[in-house]
Amino acid sequence: MRSKKSSKKSLRFDLKAFLASGGHGGTIVDFPKKQTLFSQGDPADAVFYILKGKITLSVLSRQGKEAVIAMLGPDDFFGEGCLAGQRLRMATATTTAGSSIMRLEKKAIVRLLGAEPTFAELFLTYVLVRNARIEEDLVDQLFNSSEKRLARTLLLLAHVGKERKPESMIPKISQETLAEMIGTTRARVSFFMNRFRQLGLIEYNGALRVHSSLLTIVLRD
Repeated sequence: MRSKKSSKKSLRFDLKAFLASGGHGGTIVDFPKKQTLFSQGDPADAVFYILKGKITLSVLSRQGKEAVIAMLGPDDFFGEGCLAGQRLRMATATTTAGSSIMRLEKKAIVRLLGAEPTFAELFLTYVLVRNARIEEDLVDQLFNSSEKRLARTLLLLAHVGKERKPESMIPKISQETLAEMIGTTRARVSFFMNRFRQLGLIEYNGALRVHSSLLTIVLRD
């Protein structure tokens, strides 16, 4: 029996090869940093797949308050809400680095899900994992302190404890963005970042390095 890890690699390889073969109804576009792919309220008519780069999803309230709800990277899908009847985009997608993105029209991806079992398995797995992550985020916001929420967010950004290879360094991210992601103030983020650094749990000087020992903050009662 193949391990989960080898199975995931196989699925990813098949998808990459499939996308490279063409004829799937998708288009690949390269975007510079700080490029908006779609805005909150735009028609939801396509699903996107990140080949290279990083994407931030953010929402803006009627009162003008902005919040970052996700930071995505290679092998992530986004915009899949259109498949569940979402007519308008609930968030704004912006590149935070030069990115190569595949755009799959809604009709094209529906056709792929029916015709390509390997693609359908990969996509379904991604959606289920994304839903589990949303539930974890909700529990995190409801019951955990801002210190634990910040530690968990940093670990997720560095992929610590995930099958994906951990990143040695996280590209520069502002304390304002981190504050938006965990629902607290920049002052609180600054306080905890300095504390984490003093404890040797993180290092930062422009870029940010997260050590697995930061898990002790999340697991602490």
